[in-house]
Amino acid sequence: MTFSLLGRCAGTGAFGMVVSSSSTAVAARCAFARAGVGAVASQNITDPRLGPAGLDLLAAEIGAQAALDRLIATAPDVAYRQLALIDRNGDTAAYSGAKTLGIHATAQGRDCVAAGNLLANDGVPAAMVAAFEGSTGQALGDRLVAALRGGLDAGGEGGSVHSAGLLLVKDAAWPVADLRVDRSVDPIGDLAALWARWAPEMDAYITRALDPSTAPAYGVPGDP
Repeated sequence: MTFSLLGRCAGTGAFGMVVSSSSTAVAARCAFARAGVGAVASQNITDPRLGPAGLDLLAAEIGAQAALDRLIATAPDVAYRQLALIDRNGDTAAYSGAKTLGIHATAQGRDCVAAGNLLANDGVPAAMVAAFEGSTGQALGDRLVAALRGGLDAGGEGGSVHSAGLLLVKDAAWPVADLRVDRSVDPIGDLAALWARWAPEMDAYITRALDPSTAPAYGVPGDP
Protein backbone atom coordinates (compact mmCIF):
# COMPACT_ATOMS: atom_id res chain seq x y z
CA MET A 1 0.00 0.00 0.00
CA THR A 2 3.07 2.27 -0.04
CA PHE A 3 5.99 3.26 -2.23
CA SER A 4 8.78 5.56 -1.13
CA LEU A 5 12.32 6.75 -1.78
CA LEU A 6 15.00 8.11 0.52
CA GLY A 7 17.65 10.34 -1.05
CA ARG A 8 20.76 12.32 -0.18
CA CYS A 9 22.32 15.36 -1.86
CA ALA A 10 26.06 14.72 -1.91
CA GLY A 11 26.77 18.41 -2.44
CA THR A 12 24.79 19.87 0.46
CA GLY A 13 24.48 16.87 2.78
CA ALA A 14 20.70 17.23 2.81
CA PHE A 15 18.46 14.18 3.23
CA GLY A 16 14.89 13.65 2.16
CA MET A 17 12.10 11.18 1.65
CA VAL A 18 9.01 11.00 -0.51
CA VAL A 19 6.19 8.54 0.02
CA SER A 20 2.71 7.83 -1.35
CA SER A 21 0.01 5.38 -0.33
CA SER A 22 -3.63 4.42 -0.57
CA SER A 23 -3.77 5.07 3.19
CA THR A 24 -4.59 8.48 4.62
CA ALA A 25 -1.75 10.67 5.95
CA VAL A 26 1.00 8.18 5.11
CA ALA A 27 3.91 10.57 5.75
CA ALA A 28 2.82 11.08 9.36
CA ARG A 29 3.67 7.44 10.11
CA CYS A 30 6.37 6.46 7.64
CA ALA A 31 8.84 9.32 7.00
CA PHE A 32 11.74 10.12 9.34
CA ALA A 33 14.88 12.20 8.77
CA ARG A 34 17.47 14.02 10.88
CA ALA A 35 19.91 16.68 9.70
CA GLY A 36 23.49 15.45 9.52
CA VAL A 37 22.40 11.88 10.28
CA GLY A 38 20.23 10.35 7.56
CA ALA A 39 16.70 9.17 6.86
CA VAL A 40 14.58 6.11 7.64
CA ALA A 41 11.40 4.75 6.08
CA SER A 42 9.19 2.50 8.22
CA GLN A 43 6.27 1.16 6.19
CA ASN A 44 4.00 -1.76 5.26
CA ILE A 45 2.23 -2.58 8.55
CA THR A 46 3.98 0.40 10.03
CA ASP A 47 5.66 0.68 13.41
CA PRO A 48 6.52 4.41 13.65
CA ARG A 49 8.82 3.71 16.61
CA LEU A 50 11.35 2.22 14.20
CA GLY A 51 11.97 5.57 12.49
CA PRO A 52 13.45 7.39 15.49
CA ALA A 53 15.16 4.16 16.63
CA GLY A 54 16.86 3.86 13.25
CA LEU A 55 17.93 7.50 13.30
CA ASP A 56 19.46 7.05 16.74
CA LEU A 57 21.48 4.12 15.42
CA LEU A 58 22.59 6.13 12.39
CA ALA A 59 23.58 9.00 14.71
CA ALA A 60 25.96 6.56 16.43
CA GLU A 61 27.70 6.29 13.03
CA ILE A 62 27.37 2.53 12.72
CA GLY A 63 26.25 2.78 9.07
CA ALA A 64 23.01 1.97 7.30
CA GLN A 65 23.41 -1.80 7.04
CA ALA A 66 24.57 -2.22 10.64
CA ALA A 67 21.70 -0.03 11.84
CA LEU A 68 19.22 -2.09 9.85
CA ASP A 69 20.68 -5.33 11.20
CA ARG A 70 20.23 -4.01 14.73
CA LEU A 71 16.63 -3.01 14.07
CA ILE A 72 15.82 -6.41 12.58
CA ALA A 73 17.39 -8.15 15.56
CA THR A 74 15.55 -6.12 18.21
CA ALA A 75 12.24 -4.85 16.76
CA PRO A 76 9.03 -6.65 17.75
CA ASP A 77 6.99 -8.27 14.97
CA VAL A 78 9.68 -7.35 12.45
CA ALA A 79 8.33 -9.83 9.88
CA TYR A 80 5.48 -7.36 9.24
CA ARG A 81 7.77 -4.40 8.56
CA GLN A 82 9.41 -2.94 5.50
CA LEU A 83 12.38 -0.68 6.26
CA ALA A 84 14.84 1.47 4.33
CA LEU A 85 17.74 3.57 5.62
CA ILE A 86 20.30 6.00 4.22
CA ASP A 87 23.26 7.25 6.26
CA ARG A 88 25.39 10.39 6.18
CA ASN A 89 27.74 8.84 3.63
CA GLY A 90 24.93 7.96 1.24
CA ASP A 91 25.16 4.24 2.01
CA THR A 92 21.80 2.47 2.07
CA ALA A 93 20.08 -0.65 3.34
CA ALA A 94 16.61 -2.14 2.88
CA TYR A 95 14.51 -4.95 4.34
CA SER A 96 11.14 -6.54 3.58
CA GLY A 97 9.84 -8.88 6.26
CA ALA A 98 8.34 -12.24 5.40
CA LYS A 99 4.81 -10.85 5.97
CA THR A 100 5.21 -7.78 3.75
CA LEU A 101 1.99 -7.31 1.81
CA GLY A 102 1.40 -8.18 -1.84
CA ILE A 103 3.95 -7.56 -4.57
CA HIS A 104 6.87 -5.89 -2.85
CA ALA A 105 10.41 -4.90 -3.73
CA THR A 106 13.31 -2.65 -2.83
CA ALA A 107 16.00 -1.01 -4.97
CA GLN A 108 19.23 0.78 -4.12
CA GLY A 109 21.13 3.34 -6.15
CA ARG A 110 23.64 6.12 -5.78
CA ASP A 111 22.64 8.14 -2.71
CA CYS A 112 19.14 6.63 -2.72
CA VAL A 113 17.02 3.65 -1.76
CA ALA A 114 13.40 2.86 -2.64
CA ALA A 115 10.87 0.39 -1.26
CA GLY A 116 7.27 -0.53 -1.90
CA ASN A 117 4.53 -3.01 -1.05
CA LEU A 118 1.16 -3.93 -2.57
CA LEU A 119 2.68 -2.67 -5.80
CA ALA A 120 1.34 -2.96 -9.32
CA ASN A 121 4.62 -4.67 -10.22
CA ASP A 122 8.01 -5.29 -8.66
CA GLY A 123 9.78 -2.78 -10.94
CA VAL A 124 8.35 0.29 -9.22
CA PRO A 125 11.23 0.88 -6.74
CA ALA A 126 13.82 0.47 -9.51
CA ALA A 127 11.94 3.04 -11.59
CA MET A 128 12.03 5.46 -8.66
CA VAL A 129 15.78 4.99 -8.31
CA ALA A 130 16.24 5.55 -12.04
CA ALA A 131 14.23 8.79 -11.89
CA PHE A 132 16.22 10.03 -8.91
CA GLU A 133 19.56 9.20 -10.50
CA GLY A 134 18.43 10.68 -13.80
CA SER A 135 17.76 14.07 -12.19
CA THR A 136 21.27 14.59 -10.80
CA GLY A 137 22.12 18.29 -10.64
CA GLN A 138 18.65 19.40 -9.63
CA ALA A 139 17.60 20.42 -6.12
CA LEU A 140 17.00 17.46 -3.80
CA GLY A 141 13.30 18.24 -3.46
CA ASP A 142 12.90 18.26 -7.24
CA ARG A 143 14.70 14.92 -7.45
CA LEU A 144 12.45 13.42 -4.79
CA VAL A 145 9.33 14.56 -6.62
CA ALA A 146 10.75 13.13 -9.85
CA ALA A 147 11.28 9.80 -8.09
CA LEU A 148 7.70 9.72 -6.82
CA ARG A 149 6.35 10.48 -10.27
CA GLY A 150 8.66 7.83 -11.71
CA GLY A 151 7.18 5.27 -9.37
CA LEU A 152 3.64 6.26 -10.28
CA ASP A 153 4.42 6.14 -14.01
CA ALA A 154 5.87 2.64 -13.55
CA GLY A 155 2.59 1.43 -12.07
CA GLY A 156 2.74 2.62 -8.49
CA GLU A 157 0.53 0.87 -6.00
CA GLY A 158 -1.84 -1.85 -7.07
CA GLY A 159 -4.78 0.48 -6.41
CA SER A 160 -5.32 4.23 -6.26
CA VAL A 161 -3.12 6.35 -4.01
CA HIS A 162 -4.71 8.92 -1.70
CA SER A 163 -1.89 10.56 0.26
CA ALA A 164 1.71 11.65 -0.24
CA GLY A 165 4.45 13.48 1.61
CA LEU A 166 7.90 15.01 1.23
CA LEU A 167 10.28 15.41 4.18
CA LEU A 168 13.58 17.30 3.78
CA VAL A 169 16.32 18.10 6.30
CA LYS A 170 19.37 20.18 5.59
CA ASP A 171 21.52 22.07 8.11
CA ALA A 172 18.82 23.40 10.44
CA ALA A 173 17.72 21.51 13.53
CA TRP A 174 14.22 21.07 12.10
CA PRO A 175 12.82 19.80 8.79
CA VAL A 176 13.14 22.57 6.22
CA ALA A 177 10.32 20.97 4.23
CA ASP A 178 7.60 18.83 5.76
CA LEU A 179 4.91 18.80 3.10
CA ARG A 180 1.91 16.51 3.23
CA VAL A 181 -1.17 15.82 1.18
CA ASP A 182 -3.11 13.70 3.62
CA ARG A 183 -6.12 12.89 1.42
CA SER A 184 -6.62 13.70 -2.25
CA VAL A 185 -7.67 12.18 -5.55
CA ASP A 186 -4.27 13.26 -6.97
CA PRO A 187 -1.89 13.37 -4.01
CA ILE A 188 1.31 13.16 -6.04
CA GLY A 189 0.25 15.98 -8.36
CA ASP A 190 -0.85 18.06 -5.38
CA LEU A 191 2.43 17.37 -3.58
CA ALA A 192 4.44 18.42 -6.64
CA ALA A 193 2.48 21.68 -6.78
CA LEU A 194 2.97 22.25 -3.05
CA TRP A 195 6.73 21.70 -3.39
CA ALA A 196 6.87 24.12 -6.32
CA ARG A 197 5.17 26.72 -4.10
CA TRP A 198 7.38 26.04 -1.08
CA ALA A 199 10.80 25.63 -2.71
CA PRO A 200 11.47 29.32 -3.52
CA GLU A 201 10.44 30.34 0.02
CA MET A 202 12.22 27.59 1.98
CA ASP A 203 15.57 29.27 2.62
CA ALA A 204 13.93 32.53 3.61
CA TYR A 205 12.05 30.82 6.41
CA ILE A 206 15.32 29.36 7.71
CA THR A 207 16.82 32.86 7.78
CA ARG A 208 13.75 34.22 9.56
CA ALA A 209 14.30 31.68 12.31
CA LEU A 210 18.08 32.01 12.67
CA ASP A 211 18.73 35.67 11.84
CA PRO A 212 15.49 37.61 11.56
CA SER A 213 17.24 40.99 11.28
CA THR A 214 18.52 40.00 7.83
CA ALA A 215 15.45 38.07 6.71
CA PRO A 216 13.75 39.09 3.46
CA ALA A 217 10.38 40.75 3.60
CA TYR A 218 7.33 38.56 3.39
CA GLY A 219 6.16 38.06 -0.16
CA VAL A 220 2.55 37.29 0.66
CA PRO A 221 0.58 39.32 3.24
CA GLY A 222 -0.50 37.12 6.10
CA ASP A 223 2.28 34.52 5.72
CA PRO A 224 3.33 33.26 9.18
